[in-house]
Amino acid sequence: MSKLPLWEEVARLSLESDEAFRKALKKSLKESHIDAKKFSKLSGVSESSLYKILSGNRANPRLSTYRKIVKALKKLEGIDEGEPFIAVIAARPTLDAIEARYIQVRDYQIQLREYAATSIEEVIIAAVRAQQEGAKAIVCAPIVSTTVEKIAKVPVSACPVLQCRQPLLKAAEAAASKISLE
Repeated sequence: MSKLPLWEEVARLSLESDEAFRKALKKSLKESHIDAKKFSKLSGVSESSLYKILSGNRANPRLSTYRKIVKALKKLEGIDEGEPFIAVIAARPTLDAIEARYIQVRDYQIQLREYAATSIEEVIIAAVRAQQEGAKAIVCAPIVSTTVEKIAKVPVSACPVLQCRQPLLKAAEAAASKISLE
């Protein structure tokens, strides 16, 4: 079984118990080679609150504090939570033919970020990379979409080329309808 990213392990264990959360957070800071003082600056959580959480004197931190901790752990792992995007994985000529770089979903505009791939292995690598970079959904060819669905934790969509003029845009719209932007 593959090892979860630090932030994901902390989030998962926080659902088990306060003690599991505390231990996972301590372990994450140790593995990231960052002390509580630096993590406090990175996260925006006060040093005293962070020390109380790490020592076990403050079980059950506020949700806003928990969110700051998870967001900072993501930063430590190089995950940028900037603008939401949908990863579009295809061969370069197909990507070059896409007419739009954003799609509209409800009241949001979502960026389409391109990942060039010409083999099944490259698609899988691109899907993993896109997810690590924060993709909210993945669009890829139908022939590989079932494989990508098995490894991705975000919605995966595909559209047969013969069904529409811009199949990847239709697939991106379908994927976008499956994600939460709240």
